[in-house]
Amino acid sequence: MEVVGLWRYPVKSLQGEPINPARVEVDGVAGDRRWGIRDQRTGRILTARRRPELLAASAAYRGDELVITLPDGSTVAGPGERTDRRLSEWLASPVSLVPSSGEAGRAEFFADATDDTSEALEWTMPAGRYVDAAPILVLTTASLRTAAGHHPNGTWDVRRFRPNVLIDLDAEGWVEDSWVGRRIQIGSVTLRPTQPCVRCTMVTRPQPGLDADVDVFRALARHHGGLFGVWSDVVVPGSLSVGDRAADLAPTP
Repeated sequence: MEVVGLWRYPVKSLQGEPINPARVEVDGVAGDRRWGIRDQRTGRILTARRRPELLAASAAYRGDELVITLPDGSTVAGPGERTDRRLSEWLASPVSLVPSSGEAGRAEFFADATDDTSEALEWTMPAGRYVDAAPILVLTTASLRTAAGHHPNGTWDVRRFRPNVLIDLDAEGWVEDSWVGRRIQIGSVTLRPTQPCVRCTMVTRPQPGLDADVDVFRALARHHGGLFGVWSDVVVPGSLSVGDRAADLAPTP
């Protein structure tokens, strides 16, 4: 098993950036999902579940400075009045760029991942980062191949699924599911997969270079209960690099 991709997503639901190496902290990849765009009217953090246009913008770090590139190619740097104004103009609603903190963020998703007219439900993210469930999302090429076999006309580009770590291995099936409750040693980092990732309408959304495709979600729902990849906690922080070998260790006592 070998790491073939590493990513972080500085702003919730915007395009992220490939990185190599990745510094893994006790609560996730350094810089990952440290920022969100907050609806000033509701206090909720916007996501592409409800505002799919978020995926048309991207966020990256230049040194320690956060830079957001908007769909028209213009950029804004860091938080502040100018950034909030440009984001509000783009999204046609009053919003602000806010850092994650000790308080849990609130967001919404659709009850039916294939129907944007279905009921909108609120959920609360873990405190500290704007992640859905746990600090690190791990996906394997085995699962990508398996899923693609159920919907061969779809584009199973890893960007749809927004993992932090992509591991290549010569196998078939939903391999990472078997890692839940065990430990994965990658480079100097030890992860503990805690639960499969429950997928939602995010995987159906269009983004630069990828068309909308609700059948991606339908294939996952029909053949794997809507699960894809595993959420993982950090047991031992450290550094990850593309090319690092991964090992499945014994269950955590």
